[in-house]
Amino acid sequence: MTVAVFGLGFVGLTTALGLAHIGHRVYGVEVDPDRRRLLQEGKIPFHEPYLREQLEASRSAGRFMAAESVDEAVAESEIIFYCVGTPYGPGGEADLTYLFRAIDQTLAEIHDTRNRVLVTKSTIPPSTTKERIIPYVESNAPEGAQLFVANNPEFLREGFCWEDFIGADRIVIGCDSEWGRERLYALYEPLNVPICLVSPSTGEFIKYLSNSLLATLSSFSNEMAQIGETVGNIQIAEAFRVLHMDKRWKQGSMASYAYPGCSYGGYCLPKDTSALRALSRRYGVEPAILDAVIKTNEARLGKIAVKIASNLRTEQVIGIAGLAFKPGSDDVRESSAKYIVEGLIAMGYHRLLAYDPLAANSFQKAYPELELRYCKDLEELCAEADCIAIMTAWPEFKRLAQWNGGRVIDCRYML
Repeated sequence: MTVAVFGLGFVGLTTALGLAHIGHRVYGVEVDPDRRRLLQEGKIPFHEPYLREQLEASRSAGRFMAAESVDEAVAESEIIFYCVGTPYGPGGEADLTYLFRAIDQTLAEIHDTRNRVLVTKSTIPPSTTKERIIPYVESNAPEGAQLFVANNPEFLREGFCWEDFIGADRIVIGCDSEWGRERLYALYEPLNVPICLVSPSTGEFIKYLSNSLLATLSSFSNEMAQIGETVGNIQIAEAFRVLHMDKRWKQGSMASYAYPGCSYGGYCLPKDTSALRALSRRYGVEPAILDAVIKTNEARLGKIAVKIASNLRTEQVIGIAGLAFKPGSDDVRESSAKYIVEGLIAMGYHRLLAYDPLAANSFQKAYPELELRYCKDLEELCAEADCIAIMTAWPEFKRLAQWNGGRVIDCRYML
């Protein structure tokens, strides 16, 4: 099939290259000219294993094109994916501005009556497809256009995007149209993984169900760690390791979420728990657990900053080990390090050093206002810091267990 993918970030580029890999012809649509140029040159604009090789292979085979314009991509494609950002606004609600802008671009370039499926892969609150997208498309579609609407939530982990696409646990297709379901099923069938055909609202809800559970597990673990630290004489890391010996944890990968840390940072969990809370209130349901999860997460960041600063004079040097929100990624969106550094600065600590194996440049670019000096390696950080706080569980930071140059605050319980 011929497919168009709007938005070539982690999700969009992985989707585009994955579909090209299994034999489809894919147009990638990217509004950022710098990112589009890099892709046209065969370069990946962010760190994600395996994508560079797949980009080279798909370009060489003529199965992936970073389109210069929307018109050709829309004209040639029968399935159009939207992988654009859906950030959360001041009230926690999902901001769908980029999504509807991409839909508008699509509708403006349809000049025939071919059947097409418009598929939202971006995370959107339950009922959005039924109550907002379908009516919008029906009201604004060109006369005679045969358009079907679906959603297809992603379940990709940054650092493992390619593996999660090719070896997906499941593919969820939320669509009420028989033709749309059939085409999307056929699109993904070569992957030979379970394909779940559900209603549009169910498809949307599954994504929030997944991310809200992960957010809840993470916050629960942090709260338990805080209680344990307050009570005292409790081996926090050992307690959780023993918890994970339960055979039910060994059958899956949930253990990584039921473990304390700084916060559930990154792009998905903060925005999706906030959006689901906002949606619940709009329907008259007070989501006490979600509200507690979000408040616990925010409060945890402040408590970590206080913990780091305890017994330190403001003129002493604090080392921040890790800036990415998780190891194996250079993504710094909603990074715990950002909020904790802000907290330390607010408390009067201005001699701050930082080191991250991948994310230093991204962090400096995203948060230029923060007073940080960046180190080239862990050795430099150790040489100059009076204490070091581990913000990201990079494997190389295990070496800090042998550091005798000062105090290590293990905010990830990895030592």
